[in-house]
Amino acid sequence: MPARPYLPVITGFALAISCLIVAFWLAWQALVPVDFGYGFAYQVMDIDQHVQHYGPQNRYRKGFATTSAAEQKRLFSGIVKAIQNDGEGLRNLFYTTPDGRRHLLLREAEVIHLQDVANLINLFDRVAWGAIALLLVTAGVMKLRQLPAPGIRQLLIGLAVLVGISSLILLIVGPTEVFYWLHIQIFPPEHEWFFYWQDSLMTTLMKAPDLFGLIAALWVGLALILLVAGYWGLSRWLRPATLKSRG
Repeated sequence: MPARPYLPVITGFALAISCLIVAFWLAWQALVPVDFGYGFAYQVMDIDQHVQHYGPQNRYRKGFATTSAAEQKRLFSGIVKAIQNDGEGLRNLFYTTPDGRRHLLLREAEVIHLQDVANLINLFDRVAWGAIALLLVTAGVMKLRQLPAPGIRQLLIGLAVLVGISSLILLIVGPTEVFYWLHIQIFPPEHEWFFYWQDSLMTTLMKAPDLFGLIAALWVGLALILLVAGYWGLSRWLRPATLKSRG
C-alpha cells in the first residue's frame, strides 16, 4: 500500500524531534556518573580559590573554606545524586571542618531551589521516555512502510541553523542574562533562585553561574555527537533494501 503524501513528512519530523530529545537525555545520563565534569571544572575554573575567597564571607555557615578539595567534590557529588533522586538527601548534606565539627551545607531556600531542579529533571525524564516510545513507534512505521529517514545532510543543516540562532541570541543578549531569564520562566516565582556567593555555600561550591556554562557546553557537545551518530545509524537501518543494493 503506497504511503500517503503527508506520512513521510509526519514520520520524518517525529523521528528528528524524538532523536533530538533522546540524544540530550542520553548525554545527561552519561554526565551524571562523572558529576558533569566537576572534577575537571574544579581545576580549570580555580574553584578552590573561589571557595577560599568567598567561604569566609558567608553570613550563615562557618568554616567552609577550611574543608579539603576532596570534601568539596564529595558535597557537589552529593547534590548531583540528590537532584537525580527526587531531591532525597538534600537536607542531609554536611561538611566537616578540621576541628571535627559537622555543619549543614544548605539553607532551606537552597534546598527548595534544588528540589525545584529535581522536579524539573523528573519532568525531563518523563518527556524522554515519551520520546523513546515515539522514536520506536515512528521507526517501526517507517520500516514497515519502507520510508527512508530524512537525509543526514538535512539534519546537519537543521542543527547548524539551530546552533547558529542560539549562539546569536547568546552573543546579543549575553549568557548571564539568558541564564537569569530561563530561571524566571522555569521556576516558581515565590521560590528564591538567585543567591549571592556571600549567602550560599551552594553557589560558592559551584562558582555559579560560571560552572553551568561549562556543563552546558559539555552537555550540548556530547548530545550533538550522540544525535548525529545515532541518526546516521538509524537512517542506514531504515534505508529501503532497493537503495541498499544500489549503494
